[in-house]
Amino acid sequence: MTMNRRNFSAALVAGAAASLISTRGAAATPAPMKARNIVLVHGLFADGSCWSEVIARLQAAGLNATAVQNPLTTLPDAVASAQRVLERQDGPTVLVGHSFSGMIVTEAGTHPNVSALVYVAARAPDAGEDYTALAKTYPTPPASAGIVFDGDEGRLTEEAFLRDFAGDLPKAKARVLYAVQEPFQKALLAGKTTQAAWRSKPSFYAVSTEDRTINPDLERFMAKRMGAKTIEVKSSHLSLISHPDEITQLIIEAAGQRG
Repeated sequence: MTMNRRNFSAALVAGAAASLISTRGAAATPAPMKARNIVLVHGLFADGSCWSEVIARLQAAGLNATAVQNPLTTLPDAVASAQRVLERQDGPTVLVGHSFSGMIVTEAGTHPNVSALVYVAARAPDAGEDYTALAKTYPTPPASAGIVFDGDEGRLTEEAFLRDFAGDLPKAKARVLYAVQEPFQKALLAGKTTQAAWRSKPSFYAVSTEDRTINPDLERFMAKRMGAKTIEVKSSHLSLISHPDEITQLIIEAAGQRG
């Protein structure tokens, strides 16, 4: 029987109040509520199809998976696109973000349908935090040098995409992904979150140890700060494609589907 939104929201608030300490650096991950809905959000240099390997595995596990088509225009636009998908879910929902879309998960994750958050090699800012300034406290990842702009539209060069973004994928597969990368608007990078859903929702994080797009130590810092259940995957930035089994299992755990 599907839990209605009022009962779900009340249970979620009660669980969060009992289980979570909201002080920075002292967060704890409460046991996630059982969920059958998974909403997945892509980041820069990609589109919703980047979740295909994970979606197939979630569907095989009997879960309802939906990939958001992130417009990559502004942060408010991107958050709104995720919120529209969240509104369509019929109960507890795990919200999953890769790379830049960790910004979206952090902002949109306060939606009452969201029961847990999963960050896959993703940004995880605090409310109002300047992520760019935070990232500059760590060595600059190699992929940053491969971003080129045509006016206000940004993308990765093919060389940087193959070497620094999708470095552990077969070259032929990586070139297909490069061919469908969705350019982003420069205004997107100026956005800041106004709230941090990880302060009130169970959170999970997959660190990519060979990441050349986001510094792995920055990923570890953000995961530790939010008190997330964390796994480390020996992977490029695209662990959701090169290691879909590990990423799927983390999402299934966040959905309360295994102990």
